[in-house]
Amino acid sequence: MINNQIYKYSITIILAFVMTVAMPLQAAKAATPANLSYGNYSVDVPDLQFRLKTMGYFDNEQITTFYGKMTEEAVRQFQADYGLKADGKTGEKTWTEIKKSSANQKELDLLARIIYAEARGESYKGQVAVAAVVLNRLASDEFPKTIKGVIEQSGAFTAVNDGQYKLTPNSTAYKAALDALKGNDPTGGALYYFNPKTATSKWIWSRKQTVQIGNHIFAV
Repeated sequence: MINNQIYKYSITIILAFVMTVAMPLQAAKAATPANLSYGNYSVDVPDLQFRLKTMGYFDNEQITTFYGKMTEEAVRQFQADYGLKADGKTGEKTWTEIKKSSANQKELDLLARIIYAEARGESYKGQVAVAAVVLNRLASDEFPKTIKGVIEQSGAFTAVNDGQYKLTPNSTAYKAALDALKGNDPTGGALYYFNPKTATSKWIWSRKQTVQIGNHIFAV
């Protein structure tokens, strides 16, 4: 009898625990990335806030799961700058545009890695320029739709092929990545770059050149 009561009591506790955990998860799932607005608590909000932060729109040091006034205003400013309806809500169009122009933490790491691998011997401006090329490709219909896809596209970057991409980036590479994410593009919209001293491709020389920064010529 006692064992039976203990069993029933244990089941009750377990069910109560499951319901306590499941309800917040269901609420978070309901607020999908295509439908975030003021008042939402969601596992997607930190990603949104981090992306806005990399672009200079979200100034709060603390990343949270709450879509508050500061997040709403940051989204509204982004929308106004990118020609979207400035309602402060993160719908499908806003998400799409944000992801074209920003990075989450993992993507920021990848961007810093390719900067360090490809341009650590270049000036700071030259490092920002390499990051800008990655982001310009991301925004173009001619290239993959993710930062990882752009960087790791077959044959796209020499440093990926020769293993330098695996090196740990320094703080300067991260700073350059963030500057590029905030819109700094010293290349004039370039999609390509090459070293004229070592380039052997006739095709790359046929591209319209925009600027030379250090050892790299940038082109569209």
